[in-house]
Amino acid sequence: MEKISNRNFLIILAFVVGIIGGLAAALLKSLTHFIASTLQDDIEWHFKYSFYFVLPLIGILLSVLYVRKFLRGKKFEHGVTPIIYAISRKSSKIEPHNIYSQIITSAITVGFGGSAGLEAPIAYSGAAIGSNTARFFGLQYKELTMLLACGAAAGISGAFNSPIAGVVFAIEILLPEFSIPVFIPLLISAALASVVSKLLYSEPLFHTTVSDWEVGALFFYFLLAALVGLYTIYFAKLSTAVKNWFGKISNPYKKVWISGIALGGMILVFPALYGEGYLTIQQILDGRFDAIVKNSLFSDYKNIGWVVVCYTVLTLFAKSFASLFTLNGGGNGGVFGPSLVMGGLLGFAFAYGVNQFGVVQLNVPNFVMAGMAAALAGIMHAPLTGMFLIAEITGGYTLMVPLMLVASIAYLINRSVLKHSIYTKVLAESGDLLSYEDKDRTVLSMMKLRYVLETNFVVLRPEQTPAERTSDIIHSKRNIFPVVNDKGVLLGILYSERLFSILLGEEEGREKPFEQLVQQPNDIIRDTENMEVVMAKMNRDDIWILPVLDTDGKYLGFVSKSSVFNKYRALLARQGNYLA
Repeated sequence: MEKISNRNFLIILAFVVGIIGGLAAALLKSLTHFIASTLQDDIEWHFKYSFYFVLPLIGILLSVLYVRKFLRGKKFEHGVTPIIYAISRKSSKIEPHNIYSQIITSAITVGFGGSAGLEAPIAYSGAAIGSNTARFFGLQYKELTMLLACGAAAGISGAFNSPIAGVVFAIEILLPEFSIPVFIPLLISAALASVVSKLLYSEPLFHTTVSDWEVGALFFYFLLAALVGLYTIYFAKLSTAVKNWFGKISNPYKKVWISGIALGGMILVFPALYGEGYLTIQQILDGRFDAIVKNSLFSDYKNIGWVVVCYTVLTLFAKSFASLFTLNGGGNGGVFGPSLVMGGLLGFAFAYGVNQFGVVQLNVPNFVMAGMAAALAGIMHAPLTGMFLIAEITGGYTLMVPLMLVASIAYLINRSVLKHSIYTKVLAESGDLLSYEDKDRTVLSMMKLRYVLETNFVVLRPEQTPAERTSDIIHSKRNIFPVVNDKGVLLGILYSERLFSILLGEEEGREKPFEQLVQQPNDIIRDTENMEVVMAKMNRDDIWILPVLDTDGKYLGFVSKSSVFNKYRALLARQGNYLA
């Protein structure tokens, strides 16, 4: 029997990851729908306000309790950022519990009304499926990263029933540098996930009858793209501000109460904020333009056009706060879904508002879809994902030209102000982002100090003399000797040239203790410093080797440029082969 090739084995695993990813997506959607319908069905909408006020708080609390009680000692994160971090800094390894914990916590959060999306959790769960499948078979970084991306693509594909968007998402967000062979496993995983998800949960995300776009409306598409681009900049800055504010609160249950009560209050005034918000967008796509006001406290004014427009704008800004409060308060979800809703609301408010003037009549559903694509492109820095996703989930391929324009313009506007997306900003600031624009810095950021630490040095004691350690000094393969006391603290260093000079009688000191001969190094390296700092210290005085100490000043070893360069070449080769 012939041995299966590595390429064919990866394709088989892509099949497996795609099927499991589709099952996970169907499970998440079904579980969320079951929770939401159980809590809301058969309740008169007037009485739902009281439930809207408390249910999101309960959902966030249950999510926090699950993490703290069932995932003790395990790190739990949400969103797409940790997936990118895993590729950049953790050799694409994701903890196995994310396969199920992402599904459980996000279903609870969103099912109980948390204003977040399910797409980021299912992408995270899918990425964990791919990563751990590769680890189970002992695959290397290159294959591990590929299957991680396959899992994420499968998750997005299964969540939206949109295989093309799943593939494009994996390439744009997770694999900025890729080659054509990568497409094959991604296509297989995304396609199978879509099939499995559709078989188990056939309800489409959106459905609409798309009419062709008019060339005369092109100016208004440009205008909408500019508005959405500016809004995405606002949302990114707001996201940072809210995250920093919640970061100052140390008690997790205090975060739950603050976010839960605030979210309940917002939903009381703006019922469209409850859950993902896709139902409101679907009603607008169906032509029920008063739906956003109809079931609110302002339902008596649903027939006044400008009231609908103003209320939609207020809902749009409230949605940004609601989603960020949900995520930073302890709930699990992502900004993928809220981005679609916010873009759709802005597209609706724009087109419906223009129509109120009576000068032109814009096709409102078309602008809703264009707004969704533009928002996704700007917030995620993923114009292709925004374009193909909206085209797939709405069947609106006839709108491809407007979608291409609005996605590109919104992205360019956001990119002109914000270099990094909402997913990569934190990683870029901490130096943990895998960047292909500055490969030297990227490779250094991937390198860990402990991997280049050298410890095979002859350690000298301060009370000893060169005469006592003659044999060790002569037979040492190193030309530098650390002088360390009995507490492990580095007192200084001695070079072999000076020690040989003393032993040969060219210099006095044969019977002197090392503590009298020791000299201080040009600099030291702390074990907490990253490799960029290490290389900066070495290059500053053209130093080839430096001692490494812990925070208490205890000697750990040395790091040399030779070891750094060797590791650099290995990582560069790995990065060059990364998905080649």
